[in-house]
Amino acid sequence: MRIPLIAGNWKMNKTVTEARTFIEAVQGKLPASDVVETAIAAPALDLQTMLDANSEDVLRIAAEACYYEDEGAYTGETSPKALHEMGIPYTIVGHSERRRYFNETDDVINRKVQAVFRNGMTPIVCCDETMGRRESGEKIHWVVNQVSAALKGVSAEDAAKIVVAYEPSWAIGSGTSASTDQAEEGCYLIRQTLADIYSDELANGIRVLYGGSVKPDNIAGLMAKDNVDGVLAGGSSLNEESFVQLANYQNL
Repeated sequence: MRIPLIAGNWKMNKTVTEARTFIEAVQGKLPASDVVETAIAAPALDLQTMLDANSEDVLRIAAEACYYEDEGAYTGETSPKALHEMGIPYTIVGHSERRRYFNETDDVINRKVQAVFRNGMTPIVCCDETMGRRESGEKIHWVVNQVSAALKGVSAEDAAKIVVAYEPSWAIGSGTSASTDQAEEGCYLIRQTLADIYSDELANGIRVLYGGSVKPDNIAGLMAKDNVDGVLAGGSSLNEESFVQLANYQNL
């Protein structure tokens, strides 16, 4: 059984004080982790404060990104080794904004995936689909290529632990979510790609999330789809009440 994962990605938002206030506000309002797992990926500056404030330990505190080397002369980067020592369980890898603004290539993303595994964490691997690709009918190739490239050289043992997030870039921050059928199609194609690379059994055990303008008023429909195992929410994860609603989607 795939336990749903409701994750938020704060991006470059919230000060340390604001992050602490958020954690304190959601305490006691999130479901048990064996029913619905919840996570917030936050800026590196906020992580230790959030870990300290997270007294119930139901909410997973995750990183938004990391480098592919454990240490060295890489000014301004975040070490996966240091994240692991802090107790961070998840790290987002390959988000479309990292690809677009920081020119992260498929090779860089693959190296980061391997670094996350090497340091005992789980990558949330994002794969993108641009509107141009959708309009030109090349969506399937785009999804397949990004998933395959991210997992190049990754063993089945490690791959079985990953989380994959399907994030069509035209829906991120646009206020317009993919339809439930579009989200299901994208997540299904990702799962089929994983089955082709590894096996049906492994693919059926991996959680595939949808991300892109997820809100409390559309999450129930998304989560009703067979291949959507959770969401990676952006703007709606910044508000305490909104995130609590996402986490408790079964009651909406």
